[in-house]
Amino acid sequence: MVSEKRSAESSQTTLNVVPLTPAESRAAELAKEVVDSTAASSVADHKSELASVEEKGNVWDGYLDDDLPEKTNGRLVRNLRFQIFSLYRRLFGIVFITNMGIFINEAVRGTNAKHLGTITIANLFVSILMRQEYVINAFFTVACAAPLSWPLWIRRILGRVYSIGGIHSGAGVSGTVWLILFVAQATREVIRNEQTSVATLTISYVILVLLVGMVIFAYPAFRTKQHDSFEATHRFAGWTAVALVWAQVVLLINDYREPGTSLGNAVVHSPTFWLVLILTCSIILPWLRLRKVTVKAEVLSDHAVRLHFDYVNTHPGHFTRMSHSPLTEWHSFATISVPGTQGYSAIVSRAGDWTKQQIENPPKQIWIRGIPCYGVVRVVPLFRRVLLVATGSGIGPIAPVVYANRVPLQLLWTAPNVRKTFGDKIVDSLIEANPNAVIYDTRKHGKPDMVKLTYRLVREFNAEAVVIISNQPLTEKVVYGMMSRGIPAFGAIWDS
Repeated sequence: MVSEKRSAESSQTTLNVVPLTPAESRAAELAKEVVDSTAASSVADHKSELASVEEKGNVWDGYLDDDLPEKTNGRLVRNLRFQIFSLYRRLFGIVFITNMGIFINEAVRGTNAKHLGTITIANLFVSILMRQEYVINAFFTVACAAPLSWPLWIRRILGRVYSIGGIHSGAGVSGTVWLILFVAQATREVIRNEQTSVATLTISYVILVLLVGMVIFAYPAFRTKQHDSFEATHRFAGWTAVALVWAQVVLLINDYREPGTSLGNAVVHSPTFWLVLILTCSIILPWLRLRKVTVKAEVLSDHAVRLHFDYVNTHPGHFTRMSHSPLTEWHSFATISVPGTQGYSAIVSRAGDWTKQQIENPPKQIWIRGIPCYGVVRVVPLFRRVLLVATGSGIGPIAPVVYANRVPLQLLWTAPNVRKTFGDKIVDSLIEANPNAVIYDTRKHGKPDMVKLTYRLVREFNAEAVVIISNQPLTEKVVYGMMSRGIPAFGAIWDS
C-alpha cells in the first residue's frame, strides 16, 4: 500500500488510583465497545469507499453518445503525418536519405575501399549506440528535463524521444547498403590486383551475408511472427559479425598502411579501429552486469504473478530484462517502484509459454542483464496534467507513475475481473494514490470504445496529454484518435 498507517501512542500516569464501582466498570466497558465499533465501522467505510471509487458513479455512463470532435487536417494529410510518417519513420528517413545522398556521390565519384569501410563502420557504430542502455537513458534524461513553462509544441516533440529507434534502424540499414558498395569496390580492387587483399574481401562477403540476414529478420512483419528467430539471429549473427569486423578492419588497415609504418602504429591512428572498439565495448557492457538475483514471487491469480526484487532501486519509466536462459531469450518488463520502499516489482501476465511458466512455477532466482532502462512512460513529467490509460497488465508500467504523483494525473484502467486477476493490494494502492482513478471492469461492463472513453476523460480532467500502455492495435488506435484531434498522445511503438 502506498499510504502509511501510524499507530497511536498513549502514555498513562497512575496517581491516587481509586477502585471503580460496578456501575462505573460497566460504563467503561460500554464506552470501549462503542470505540471498537466505531473503529470497525471506519475500516468498513474505508473499504466501501475504495470499492465505490472503482465505479466512480459510472462516469462512463452515456459516453457512447458523446460526439467526438472532427479530426484536424484532411484525411490524407493526417494519415501521412500520424501513421505513415511517424517520428520513428521520419528519423529513419532522415538518416537513410542522407546516407543515400552521400552514397550516390561516392559511387559516381569513385573512391577506395578504405574510405568506404570507414563510412560503413561509422553507420554501424551509430546503430549500435542507439540501443545502448546508457545512451537511451541519457536521451530520456535530457529530453524530459524540459520545464513545464516551455510551449506545448516543443514538449510534445520531446515526448517522442522513445522514437530514437528510427536512428538505430536507419543507420543499420544504411550501413548494410554501404557494405554492399564496399564489397563491390573491394572485389574490383582484388581483380585489378590493387591494395585490398583476398582475405579482406572474403571476410567482407561473410559479414555482408550476416548483416543482410539481420535486416531481413528485423523487418517488423517478420519480427512479430518469428520473434524468437529474430532475437537469435540478431544476437548470434551480430556477435559473429562484430568478431569478423575486427579481423576485417585490421586486414584493411594492413592493406592500406604506408610503407615503413608498423601495423600497430597504423591501427591506433585509424578512426575505424576506435569506432569498432567503442561499439564492441557498448555491446559487452550490459553482459558485464549480468547477474542471477533472488526473486520473491507473489502469485496474484492464474493469469498474473508479481515478482519482487531488492538488488536495485528503480524510477518510474524503467524496465529491466529477465531470463532463465541468458544466451537464448530475454523478456522485458516494466518496473514498479513505490516511494520509500527498497527495490522494485514487476507484473508478469500470461501471454505465452515463458510467462505461463512464471505463473505456474514461480522462480526463486532469475537472470538480470544490464541496468534499468527508460521507456515511454518516462515522458509523463513533461506535461501539466496527464491521463494515464492502461489495459490489463499494462498497469505495470503505469503504476509507478501513479505512485510517484509528480504531476496531476487521472488513471483509466480497463481489465477483466480486475481484483480477481491482479489482487486487492494493487487495486487499493492505486486508488489511494489516485483517488479519481477510473477502473473499468470489462467482464462486468463489456469492452469499451477506448477512443470515446479516453476523450471523455481527457475533456473532464482537462488533460494536456495522454499516455497509454496496451497492446499494439489498441495503442495505435487511441494514439491516432487523440493526435488526429490535436491531443498529444504517447504509446509504445513496435518498430524498433
